[in-house]
Order: sequence, then C-alpha cells, then structure tokens
Amino acid sequence: MNTKQQKLEAFSKLLDIMDDLREKCPWDRKQTLQTLRHLTLEEVYELSDALLEEDLPEIKKELGDVLLHLVFYAKIGSEKGSFDIADVINALNEKLIFRHPHIYGDVEVQDEEEVKQNWEKLKLKEGNKSVLSGVTKGTPSIVKAYRIQDKVKGIGFEFASAEDAWKKVDEELTEFHAEADPDKKEQELGDVFFSLINYARISGINPDSALERTNIKFISRFQKMEQLASDKNLKLEDLSLEEMDKLWEEAKVMIR
Repeated sequence: MNTKQQKLEAFSKLLDIMDDLREKCPWDRKQTLQTLRHLTLEEVYELSDALLEEDLPEIKKELGDVLLHLVFYAKIGSEKGSFDIADVINALNEKLIFRHPHIYGDVEVQDEEEVKQNWEKLKLKEGNKSVLSGVTKGTPSIVKAYRIQDKVKGIGFEFASAEDAWKKVDEELTEFHAEADPDKKEQELGDVFFSLINYARISGINPDSALERTNIKFISRFQKMEQLASDKNLKLEDLSLEEMDKLWEEAKVMIR
C-alpha cells in the first residue's frame, strides 16, 4: 500500500490536473454546480452498485469518479471566492473532532449506540434546530425513512425491541386493509412501508440494500426466463401466466 506521503502527492497531482482541465478543456470549463449535480448522482449510484456487489476493483474506480466531482465542486467554489478544497477538508476535520469527544476529549462511551446518541446531541449543539434537520428532501424514500428512524433513535425515540416494531407493522397492515378510500389507502400503505423499514432497521437489516438485492435477483431470473423461452422458440408475450410461471421456476432452479 502507498505511504502517507505518496497519498498526499497523489492528491496534490489530482488538484493540479483539475486546475489544468478547468483552464484548458472546453467541456470542463463549461461545467457549473448545477450541470454537475445530476452527473454526481449517477456516479454515486454506480458506486452503490459496486458496493452491493463487493467488486473491489470497480469500487476503486467509482470512488475515483466521485472524488473527481468533489474536487470539481471545490474548484468552482474557489473560483467564486467562497471556499476551496482546504476549507472543505478543514471544516470536515473540525466537525469530526468535535463529534468524537470520546476520541479527542474526555468523554467515555460504552458502545456504538452511545456514540450515535452523542453524535445527534452534538449536532443540536452545533445549531441544528431539529434532530431531523439533516434529512435531505432529495433522498430516496426508503433511505429517507431509515435515516429519520435512525436519527430519532439517537435521542431515545425507539421501540424497545424488534418484536414491538413488528406489532406496529401488523397494526398498520390492518388499517391498510380496512381502508376503502383510495387516497387514504395510499397513506396507510405509506405507514406500512415506514413501519416495515423500522422493523428491518431494528433487526439489523438495511431495507434499501435488501430491496436492491431482490431487484438484482429478479432481473437475473427474468432474463434467464427470457433466455429459456427463446431457446424453446417461445415468446413470453404469447404465453399464459401459468406457462410463464413454469419458466420462472426453471430459471429459479438454474440461478441459485
């Protein structure tokens, strides 16, 4: 692995390259905070895919793409006279030190949960008006629900056990099935999802990762089903549901 000096030299070279690109490349010169935003989201999702697959070479590549965007934003910030990459890193360093008094101060903690509780309390001391102020509007719904629940847990607003959380799931399911009005039924379904995510979180399961793994599994099996149909000179759209279900079961056996 690289030494600390080699890491610093590599980062310094990246900053030099960013300066060159911003000055000399027509595409890089044209970019703004807004034009880069959607590209950054794509890069983060690509990193997420690599993380789910635990593909280390791909993770390395995608981390580089995300890092490029971070450096790009800092470069634009410096051009606007607002901040540069050193300001970004220094602010991060200060925040990490402040929020880890059990490392950089005299606070003692027993476990990970105490660390998380202290983290949320310290964020309020920093000026956040609400425990939930850090939950962004653009976060995907499942991730947002998980973050909301995890944050309020930091101040003790939490079910005593996973069993108690599952009782809430049952309660919400009952209310969902009893509701006839379409608009209210949608709201009740949202409550079902929220309570199910909460149960998963308390049980130590990340619901977003769980659902994405199921998405990947379904895609793989469905594409295998398409292949099986093609091998048999069949078209899925011409088959009955029962016939497609037989192919689906074959695909499941072949992809375990």
